[in-house]
Amino acid sequence: MTHSDERSEARAGFVALLGPPNVGKSSLLNAVLGQRLAIVSAKPQTTRSRILGILPRQGSQILFLDTPGRHNSPKKLNEALNSIVQDVSRDCDVACLLVDRVIGWTEIHDELARGLASLGRPTVVVGTKSDLRRAQQSDWPIEAAPSDWPACAVSAHTGEGIEALLDQIVECLPVSPPLYGEDDLTDRPMRWLCAEMIREGVFELLDQELPYSMAVEVLRYDESNPKILKIGANLLVERDSQKRIVVGRGGSMVKKIGIRARRSIEEWVGRKVHLELFVKVDPSWLKNSRRIEELGYQ
Repeated sequence: MTHSDERSEARAGFVALLGPPNVGKSSLLNAVLGQRLAIVSAKPQTTRSRILGILPRQGSQILFLDTPGRHNSPKKLNEALNSIVQDVSRDCDVACLLVDRVIGWTEIHDELARGLASLGRPTVVVGTKSDLRRAQQSDWPIEAAPSDWPACAVSAHTGEGIEALLDQIVECLPVSPPLYGEDDLTDRPMRWLCAEMIREGVFELLDQELPYSMAVEVLRYDESNPKILKIGANLLVERDSQKRIVVGRGGSMVKKIGIRARRSIEEWVGRKVHLELFVKVDPSWLKNSRRIEELGYQ
């Protein structure tokens, strides 16, 4: 078989999006898919799970795996999130190591690069937020990155560089038939996606550290009526003082969260949504590995 014949064969594989918190992994996933699958917030460490996004291209199928930001912390939840990053790094076919061009290469990049090199994973260095003026003033490619890894500068906001990145990724994918159906977008159930949209509202509307101490637990997901989807969910907090903040005066804050989440879910499912939110104190959820797994952060 000639090299050109091999290139013409179908390719498919898993592509890990890796990097520190708030580097733009979820924004890039949404940009390449052309729709919002992963929740996005200006606050770091929003992503808590491995999220699969399936992109069909002519002659290939790219299976993107969004991951939590790699960071160092002894907390149980953070240990679980870092374990996701480690597992995805080990199991992927290609890695994209994302670097915020405004901030540059960090110690976390060094850690991830060493791990990927030891695994022998084909890796593309991806410079994000390239539409920002401060990014354009920074050196590119980044001198600290391994010189034998290809580099692509992209902007999830403008779409700059994304086609070139996809071409580079396909070059690295193994020869394989498609691994998912042509109409599949993700392997995550709708119930889980709705919980994430509720959590996105929590991140956008609550200040400081409180969103990191909260989780969403869907108790009811009733789609038996084709005209309206009924969802009931708990917003879990650690302490009574946090519950008072989340509920707000006269229930004003939890109402705002509910309105924002309901609109996002309705846009996604294409029908009316009846959403009930309750705020519950669960002091153990952040410290209990089993509870963290039950909530889908694994």
